[in-house]
Amino acid sequence: MKIQVLSEQLASQIAAGEVIERPSSVVKELIENAIDAGATQIELEIKDAGKKLIQVSDNGVGIPANEIALAVSRHATSKLSKAEDLFDIRTLGFRGEALSSIGSVAKLSIISKHRDAEIGAEINVDGSKSEGVKPKSAPDGTVVRVEDLFFNVPARLKFLKTNTTENRQITGLITRYALAYPNIRWQLMQDGRVYLQTSGSGDRKEVLQSLFGVADAKRMLPIHFEDGEMRIEGFISELRLTRSNRRDITLFVNGRWVQDASLTAAVIRAYNTMLMVGRFPVVVLFIQMSPNMVDVNVHPSKAEVRFKENDQVFSTVQRAIRRGLLAYSPVPELNTAVLWGRPVEEISAKKPQQIEAQWQTPESEKEKPQNIEEVVPVLHQNLQAALSSDYLPVLRLVGQVAATYLIAEGPDGLYLIDQHAAHERVLFEQMMAQARSGIVPSQALLEAQIIELTPEKAGLLEEQLDVLKGLGFEIENFGPNTFSLRAIPAILAGGDPAEAIYAVVNAFEEDETPLMAEIQDLVAARVCKRMAIKAGQILSPEEQKNLLLNLETCQVPRTCPHGRPTMIHLSAMMLERQFGRTGAI
Repeated sequence: MKIQVLSEQLASQIAAGEVIERPSSVVKELIENAIDAGATQIELEIKDAGKKLIQVSDNGVGIPANEIALAVSRHATSKLSKAEDLFDIRTLGFRGEALSSIGSVAKLSIISKHRDAEIGAEINVDGSKSEGVKPKSAPDGTVVRVEDLFFNVPARLKFLKTNTTENRQITGLITRYALAYPNIRWQLMQDGRVYLQTSGSGDRKEVLQSLFGVADAKRMLPIHFEDGEMRIEGFISELRLTRSNRRDITLFVNGRWVQDASLTAAVIRAYNTMLMVGRFPVVVLFIQMSPNMVDVNVHPSKAEVRFKENDQVFSTVQRAIRRGLLAYSPVPELNTAVLWGRPVEEISAKKPQQIEAQWQTPESEKEKPQNIEEVVPVLHQNLQAALSSDYLPVLRLVGQVAATYLIAEGPDGLYLIDQHAAHERVLFEQMMAQARSGIVPSQALLEAQIIELTPEKAGLLEEQLDVLKGLGFEIENFGPNTFSLRAIPAILAGGDPAEAIYAVVNAFEEDETPLMAEIQDLVAARVCKRMAIKAGQILSPEEQKNLLLNLETCQVPRTCPHGRPTMIHLSAMMLERQFGRTGAI
């Protein structure tokens, strides 16, 4: 094939692929234009996750009528005039590609009135084809409508995620920019419902609650740090507030939301040795530095940056967070430590007198807990035969130890049973059996519980309401991002139902694309984990016996729904060897 110049339309669509990847990319470009225009109020309307409509209205300075046609052409911008300006960028947009790229893959309409003009103007672009400029009465500012996104590149539509996921991307983007620009009044409507609304008062804590929820926002610590020309402000999480991924580490550089691996690494390094392995902090940082110290012209999406002094930035971010943690961290109390190799969450459920009694045990009666490295060779040495995962013999209850484990005797030795994991398995199998039969007894709550979620989490829960109904929950919408919990499955009576709902939402945040066949199992497993008996909870002899009997009837009694073992088996032969009854140990 001979070399030829690409048509203007095809070249525009190729260029658009670098800038416009999904509906949230369109939203990002439009709100950055609105911020650059000096808007104090930005309203967004989204339909069908942005595929049908994205409308952004602002009260900024507006576009002069004689420049509006130029605004939708490629490489047209009011923010740069010479090459040297690339090294001193003080605006969010500067490449002059956004409106042109959007117009090449969607139906674009712009109505704008400059604040010094008497009348506004309108232009329509349909797949890079402009219909010309028309006079239009309008208030000061700009309204941009983007309809039928990717209508002329259907292959791109196939790569989009579900509406819930795409809406989450948009909501997360807007909420973070609302946090970065609290002096702007933001409003986000998705399919006719208000998902976010701020007052524009300048109070970042107000927006922080919309992003992370009231409970988590209370655990965020404000920081302020200055080092030369570099200033760092924002919020860092207490050590008790963590996530299973890096998703809630949000970084702004000179007002621009960026994804930078080195900055993220600096945040995580600041928490080094303070968090459990596999847990990550919740952090929102706003970093201000001289524009000539950072290069934002790295990628068309402007989400990546390069620093002139990368090591210095890394060190400053790390020191700012570390200093904040040390300033706010209280002196550890006894019940916040890891006792006897047990996690903090389990120990915190114990009563103070129980913990005190453990620490007052006479030295002569204390035994040093064995390390796993010491236990494993012993088990291998004695060649204890493993039992089938679907077989559990009749057990005789002996009692409870450390308010966490049940001790039971079987025909082949001793069983140590984790009461929390065992109860998880029992609840899970009972719940799934009822769901499959189609008869799920529910228990109405005396008073409906009101559950408030962040806009992102509210969308996730709303999509799973039918699944929860099939498991015995009765949940209704109760206003923006608010739900009313009226009934729960009868087998979960006695637990905290609101905590179970939060667990479901968190499960879908961590795995946003589970297989449809696994959704009910995933929801049930997370619910049962929150509602099961906790470690450190003292059970009556009758409760211990019932738990043991229910576990014996389970189809898979040896693991909880998440794969953790429910019990440890110590065979009679191994006990005899340990006591030297069959020869040397």
